[in-house]
Amino acid sequence: MIDAEPSTLIPDFDIPIDRRGTSSEKWDRYEGRDILPLWVADMDFRSPEPVIKALHQRVDHGVFGYTDPPRELLEVVCTMLLDLYSWSVEPDWIVWLPGLVSGLNIACRAAGQEGDEILTAVPVYPPFLTAPGHANRRLGTIPMISDGSRWIMDLDALRDRLTPRTSLFLLCNPHNPCGRAFEPAELFELAERFAGNDRIICSDEIHCGLLLDSSIRHVPIAALSTEIAERTITLMAPSKTFNIPGLGCSFAVISDPLLRKRFRRAMAGIVPPVNLFGYAAALAAYRDSSVWHAALLKYLRTNSSLVEETISRLPGLSMSSVEATYLAWIDTRSAGLKNPASFFENAGVGLSCGKYFGAPGFVRLNFGCPRSILGEALRRMSQAMEGLNV
Repeated sequence: MIDAEPSTLIPDFDIPIDRRGTSSEKWDRYEGRDILPLWVADMDFRSPEPVIKALHQRVDHGVFGYTDPPRELLEVVCTMLLDLYSWSVEPDWIVWLPGLVSGLNIACRAAGQEGDEILTAVPVYPPFLTAPGHANRRLGTIPMISDGSRWIMDLDALRDRLTPRTSLFLLCNPHNPCGRAFEPAELFELAERFAGNDRIICSDEIHCGLLLDSSIRHVPIAALSTEIAERTITLMAPSKTFNIPGLGCSFAVISDPLLRKRFRRAMAGIVPPVNLFGYAAALAAYRDSSVWHAALLKYLRTNSSLVEETISRLPGLSMSSVEATYLAWIDTRSAGLKNPASFFENAGVGLSCGKYFGAPGFVRLNFGCPRSILGEALRRMSQAMEGLNV
């Protein structure tokens, strides 16, 4: 990809940005309370300057009519997928969406029939657990298992769970909240075990630009083979990587024309198009913001290490290293906390409650924030745990 971003625009992620009073979902949850919000998955960093500039240009134009996907954006996305993942994608395979959660729900409606079963591996991002019911499908789960250093999908449980009415597997890769970037062998085995009976895989890859382990490369499951691609819906977006989730621009990559037609039919009449600001931001993010992106990954790697080092020192808490995402999945079960999210809220830190991910006893911590905020949050957590063990 062409990088039009001057190196002088390397951001200073240490600068705190006050988001209070901006109708921020993340910060307004604790309005008027001394609680640092490290819960919902958006970052507290200023978005890339090329994105901000592109939005100003659209505003200055002054006409905000119905807008098609820019041709250049399609070209940039296809080039990006080829350059980063050796995945050759045709422009007409791309279906634009106003959000990735919409894509999950559309996939549930596009796969199989009402009453079918949809599987996913838990813990997992909460909309995975609710989308099947919205589509009058049944939710089935297999466990993610910790081997002591990382989380893996229990694919033996997948094999045992399959029935003729199992029509869709919802995959999260990189995984939210466990922080895994699955290896090709794991993805091949998943695809092999989930083959037959017109089964479809919907792969949420929204965190694919947030690999913190520099030895790991993201592998889209659809890039493994033509056969796997033909039964896969891949969901991607610039929103997490470039911190623009509020602009609502995502896309699905669907190579099989019949599956793509089913997906579009499930969208018809209920899913709005992407707004012009989402398109403008996506283009500037993918085309012009690689300097910002590289600086972000460097900053997040240090934040991740800080979280892991702190949690490792606190009795009763544990976590695996984060391979990807800016999310730490913390096991509090050995501490005996009845409600760990409430416990840490009382200590002044707002975390996501594990029960909504299908795993009571865990909390999810978002370390996509200035180090001063993260350090204070970890200090408060440490003080709370020390008080618990006195």
